Amino acid sequence: MTDSLRGTIWLKHAVTIGIAFIMLYPVLWMVGSSFKPGYMIFSEIGLWPGQWVWSNYSSGWTGIQGQPFPLFLGNSLLVSAGAVLGNVISCSMAAYAFARLRFRFKAVAFALMLVTIMLPHHVTLIPQYILFNQLNWINSFLPLIAPKWLATDAFFIFLIVQFIRGLPRELDEAATIDGCGPVQIYWRIIIPLSVPALITTTIFTFLWTWDDFFSQLIYLSDVAKFTVPLGLRLFLDSSSQSDWGPMFAMSVLSLVPCFIIFIVCQKYFVEGIATSGLKG
Repeated sequence: MTDSLRGTIWLKHAVTIGIAFIMLYPVLWMVGSSFKPGYMIFSEIGLWPGQWVWSNYSSGWTGIQGQPFPLFLGNSLLVSAGAVLGNVISCSMAAYAFARLRFRFKAVAFALMLVTIMLPHHVTLIPQYILFNQLNWINSFLPLIAPKWLATDAFFIFLIVQFIRGLPRELDEAATIDGCGPVQIYWRIIIPLSVPALITTTIFTFLWTWDDFFSQLIYLSDVAKFTVPLGLRLFLDSSSQSDWGPMFAMSVLSLVPCFIIFIVCQKYFVEGIATSGLKG
């Protein structure tokens, strides 16, 4: 390897590390601020705390307004798990129908489904709120979980459809010869082969639900049912002093489940995105 080539490689690595540091700087600043006293968070520009305050984590874990922070974590896990299960099951079934089954107005239904991707969420917010209010679902987790079981996320349907279209139809035909019906083909053939796309759906659904603030703010009013985003908001009080240290500490802890699920499923995530985008 020549010196010029080696220098080019080192330059590329340096640029990549520099860009990665710029992108990760807000996270690093939040981690450093979680160990600082409240009065030093915005007055000290350095990432390394000049004074370490470990009590931010214990204070934040204790909670606020009489509710411990683990309660908010449990609520978010419950909502995210329900949303993940709903999207994986319902969206995969809808995608299987669009990709493999034959029925009337299939093309029209698929086109309408794609149109909903371009429909802003705020347009349907008021009708949905009226519907959920008539069902007495307000201030419960049902408005956040139930729609996921009805294949309402067209993005994931389209993603799984693209993946299933890349699977050989000969597998379906062989299974049909062996006596399998559409349900058995879906369960025994399509689902095992669509694991990368389902893992991608799982990751995106979990992250988007875990980080969702607006929908949870609209439908949840009882502090005991607050999720992590709403629980973190309680540390900021516009009428009195805000607990920035404990809030940043709990923000760091709230990122742990996101990192874990992404690291564990990273291999399938990349494969699902690549194959869904290339196969058509």
